[in-house]
Amino acid sequence: MHQQDTATGRVEHPDPSTLLAPAGERGSAIVVGGSLSGLMTALSLARVGYGVTVIERTGPSPRSGAALRVDGEPHETISYSPGARRAAPSLRRITGGTSQRVQSWTAVHDRLRAAVGAEPRARMVHSTAVTEAGQDDTGAWAVTARGETAHADVLIGADGHRSVVRRSVAPRHPDAAFASYLLWIGIAPESAIPAGHRWPRGYDQLSYLSSGGYIMLGYPLDGPDGSRDPGARQVGWAWCDATHNALLLRQRCVVDGIVRHSLFPQDIPDETYRELAAEAEANWPQPWREAILDCVRRRAVTATPIAEYVPDRLVNGRLALVGDAGHVPTPMTGLGFEAALQDAEAIAESLSVVRHGREIPGALRDYERRRLATVRELVRSGQEFSRSFAARANEPAF
Repeated sequence: MHQQDTATGRVEHPDPSTLLAPAGERGSAIVVGGSLSGLMTALSLARVGYGVTVIERTGPSPRSGAALRVDGEPHETISYSPGARRAAPSLRRITGGTSQRVQSWTAVHDRLRAAVGAEPRARMVHSTAVTEAGQDDTGAWAVTARGETAHADVLIGADGHRSVVRRSVAPRHPDAAFASYLLWIGIAPESAIPAGHRWPRGYDQLSYLSSGGYIMLGYPLDGPDGSRDPGARQVGWAWCDATHNALLLRQRCVVDGIVRHSLFPQDIPDETYRELAAEAEANWPQPWREAILDCVRRRAVTATPIAEYVPDRLVNGRLALVGDAGHVPTPMTGLGFEAALQDAEAIAESLSVVRHGREIPGALRDYERRRLATVRELVRSGQEFSRSFAARANEPAF
């Protein structure tokens, strides 16, 4: 069976041998999901001696309008693998990139993907959807939409808030729940902002604004080419809104309280764009107002329903979860990316002591002991904000 890319009509015919993990002295691993948490986990596992295959459902050039709070350590290196003669940049050095604490998702993803591409123990497989994960006493496997099966000693789910792997790790609690609000997200070129409003005092840091029952985060970003020159940078914004939930239901972005997908620019009705423009004019100061209006004019806004997931477990035998597959906090915590990075480091550290495949389940239980209480508390702290925000936004006006 072949898989067709519905966006381009192109049919993918990947070589099934690419599902085989590269050689690793400690064993083999499959990472399901090639977004940020998956790439960080693949790097961490490769560096402690595992051969890793990353299976990603999208093509090699995904794009996101989101931004991240990233804390980099520019000079830190780590041991490449046991007994290695060379060192490699730490995850924080790769993801940090520059001193800019708020960076675009795309920039961070590009750096991580390049690092995985240069790692001899790691292999990326694109345009391949995983439909099932399983295990027995000797190994774990992933089944693809084409009916292929990839085998390894351990399988890590890094496949986001709608994780397929989570169904096998936590079958009684498989779904992330809708938090009753959405984020409108956009990025505008600095050149779209009136010159007198581009860089007001304090604009070099994350800005938090509240107005009319809404909350917005605004942040400066490097230009698409990495430039930080005046006029060549970008303005990012994320607008919390609990008043358009009916739109999400009509578009089936949320079904039975479960987030199914985002609402992409071409699917947002013209009437909604007009409403956003009017609300931006009424509520937000410059430069954020003009950044939003520019995105509205270009029809370059994404609506992301916010999901939350408090895990009961992160591990089942040879299967484990990292990042949003394991725990989904509201973006308002600002710590989702940091939690995913810590997951990647912790799971590699726990698996680094394995001398034989039969020790993997015990090593993964050690990873769960390290991370479960921390990530549960992170999600719960964000739920307090979500419930309060959604309740205030929907209070009747008198």
